[in-house]
Amino acid sequence: MLQLLRKIAFPFSLIYGLVVHVRNYLYDKGVFTSKTYGTPTICVGNLSVGGTGKTPMTEYLLRILQGHKVAVLSRGYKRKSRGFVLASHTSTVLDLGDEPYQLHRKFPDVAIAVDTDRRNGMEQLEINIKPDVVVLDDAFQHRKVKPTFSLLLTAYGQLYIDDWYLPTGSLRDAKKEADRADVIIVTKCPAGLATSDRKAMETKLQPQSHQKILFASLSYADQVIDGKGNTLPLGALKNNEITLVTGIASPKPLLQFLNAAGIKYKHYKFGDHHHFTEKDIQSFKGNQLVLTTEKDFVRLEDKVDGLYYLEVAHHFSEVDHTILKECIERLF
Repeated sequence: MLQLLRKIAFPFSLIYGLVVHVRNYLYDKGVFTSKTYGTPTICVGNLSVGGTGKTPMTEYLLRILQGHKVAVLSRGYKRKSRGFVLASHTSTVLDLGDEPYQLHRKFPDVAIAVDTDRRNGMEQLEINIKPDVVVLDDAFQHRKVKPTFSLLLTAYGQLYIDDWYLPTGSLRDAKKEADRADVIIVTKCPAGLATSDRKAMETKLQPQSHQKILFASLSYADQVIDGKGNTLPLGALKNNEITLVTGIASPKPLLQFLNAAGIKYKHYKFGDHHHFTEKDIQSFKGNQLVLTTEKDFVRLEDKVDGLYYLEVAHHFSEVDHTILKECIERLF
């Protein structure tokens, strides 16, 4: 059935791809303009609709950038507010959107802002915050702002080079636009990725001479956390079947991790950035322990008893971490 739907959608994907190519052509020729700012900017993005780990990568950058005055500018997907919003102690997930709110809670000393108009967002940050650097979250295809440095993420096993345009595939931008990236990061790699596998992917991605390709795997915490900061070791979850709730683009790595840890669960799977209705919540509410992702936690907190989340982070080899850090440090 899925294959049939993909075939039916193929003509629409051709139209979508044509629109994408025309738009990028107009930017390349200067008909549409990309604005450069005095403040260094780091773009974190991808060519697909999600599932590459942009938010954990933004967190990784914020840790590298400790010691600098940093701001993050995001669109604030599915927020209820309008215009430019700078996170404060009174901000809610509805004001910022789930991922910016997650960053705000985790990095309270970092200026987290949302604005669908990236240029206005940059101008407001330069006027009101005067940061040393701005991280542009999920901004690779938003070309109105020209970043100083770009990180393009693509997931292991789902490389953009093997993908196709929406709605047949998951690409929202043209493959050739990868040439604009300074660094291409293959995320969600198996731990201990073989050198031969790295070389095979490098050959497949065909980087430009100015580009570096780095590889990262996902590293999950050895404990889960509730809203009050209480923790439980993962081993404690083995005693009973838990309820797992996900509203992310690709829960597969999390499921693989839980399976490998010997944790039994009943999985309630929802779409990325899902707005949990009362009916949704009632379907899993009342279970003794409900486990979710950190992104979903900020939308479910105070609505579900016994709710815990599992932190996840990108892990680089020492060599790849050093390369990325040195690239970032050259901005200052």
